[in-house]
Order: sequence, then structure tokens, then C-alpha cells
Amino acid sequence: MYSAIARNKRNTWMILIGFILAFGLVGLLAGWLAGNNWFLSAGILIFAAGYATVQYFFADREALALSGAVPVTQQDAPRYYRLVENLCITTGTPMPKLFVVEDVAPNAFATGRTPDEAAITVTTGLFELMTDRELEGVLGHELGHIRNYDIRVSLVVFGLVVAVGIVADFLLRFAFFGGGRRGGNNQSQIVFLLFGVVAAIVAPLLAGLVQAAISRQREYLADATSAMTTRDPEGLASALRKLGEHGRPLAKANTSMAHLWISDPLRAGVVSRMFATHPPIADRITRLQTMGGRF
Repeated sequence: MYSAIARNKRNTWMILIGFILAFGLVGLLAGWLAGNNWFLSAGILIFAAGYATVQYFFADREALALSGAVPVTQQDAPRYYRLVENLCITTGTPMPKLFVVEDVAPNAFATGRTPDEAAITVTTGLFELMTDRELEGVLGHELGHIRNYDIRVSLVVFGLVVAVGIVADFLLRFAFFGGGRRGGNNQSQIVFLLFGVVAAIVAPLLAGLVQAAISRQREYLADATSAMTTRDPEGLASALRKLGEHGRPLAKANTSMAHLWISDPLRAGVVSRMFATHPPIADRITRLQTMGGRF
């Protein structure tokens, strides 16, 4: 676990630096295609650096707002509070803030940059579907993301996926309305237009691949952390079975934060399976059952 925490902290900075460098190269290419418009290049680089900084500090609030989460207290949700508090006492983890999303789809996610600033969000559908044993397994999974610093990496990826969409949209609009006149050459204008179209198509696909690569192994690790915390792998396995049987798309599903939830919040399809942010539930259950035989 400690190696995973160190790796997650290191990966956070690598992702941020890689994001800035990648968009710096995009800015250079866009500036060249726009007729050596280095103001455009500098603007894209400054945007990338500024946006990465903002997202590092505020992506958790953005994710909560996009999901429609509202804070709850011990008086509002005593069952919820009691289970999380017991898990925190067991692990020595600071008590996270608790949020609820009004949605019949059963799901949950964790946010925050550090365990001291973390939050756990669950849907009302999860409360209605799960027993206390199963709900403890799900909350142990989310607390595992917090303890393993997965939340920091996942939120950085969430923020940068949003940025990729913004920049791709900007390049496409600039291609149509802003330029591509390298020395007044119509051919270069066509090249810039093609560059904008390709960027708008490829960038979201690359962002989806990054989401999937970042998320899948972390789900397995959070499952294992939950099992070790509760000493009850079958509790989480039972919860995952119910999520597989009764799962449905969230009313306010957002592709940029799909990897944050414990189960895929989007509608199933060929493309979504290609870029799935979660490992198959059957595989997760098998791993938990294997762990259960060791307790």
C-alpha cells in the first residue's frame, strides 16, 4: 500500500508536467500553422499551466458540483455517518466530509487532494439497495481511494480531461473562424482546419484512454483495501453483484468524471466498453472471493 501511495503522489506531478508539455507542443504547432502566431502558442501554454494549477486545487469542488452532491451531517444521515466513522476509527483516517446525490442509480465516489480534505459521495439509490454489510464494503472501497491517494490522481485526470475538451473545442473554432492563414496561403488554411478537426476528434479519445489506464488498477487496489479494512471481502463482493444487477446510468452522468465512481455511471455500449474506466465487476468479485479464502 505504501508503494502505491508513493507512486500515486509521483504520478500526480508527472501527469501535470506531461499535460503542460503536451499542450506546449500543441501550442507551438498551432502557432506555426497560424502563420508563426507565437502569441497563440504562448496563450495555449499559459492556459495549460494556469488550468492545471486551478484544477489541482479546485477539481474536487467541480466534481461535487457536476454530480449535484449536497452535504449531509450526522443528524441528516446517521447510518451513513456511523459506518464511515467506524471505518475511519479502524484505519486512523481523518473523517471525510459526506455528500449525497439524489439519484436512484446506486453509486459512490471519493474526492479530495489529501485525506484531510477528502469527501465521500453516495447516491440515495445506494442506500436503498445495500445492507449495512454491503454499504460498509462500498464505503471501505471509497475510503481506500482516500488512503491510497487515488483521489488526487483521479481528480487531476478529471480536471485535465475537461481541459482537453476545452482546448480541442478552441482549436476547432479557431480553425473555422480565426485563421490558419500562413502567409495568406489557402493551402495552409486547409491544413490548419484539418489540424483543428483532428484535434477535436483525437483529444477526447486520448483523454478517455488516459482515464481508463489511470482508473482500472486503482479499482482493484481500493477493493483490496476495503477487504483488508473490513475483514469481510464477501461484503463488498455482494455489493458489487448488486451494482452489476441493478446498476443504471446516473441522471447527471458526466464522461469526464466517470472514472471517479465505484461502478461505471454511463450507458453501456461498444465505445464505452472500449474506453471502460472500470474493470469488469465479475473480475473484481473473483479477486475478492480469492482474498476471502485467506482470512
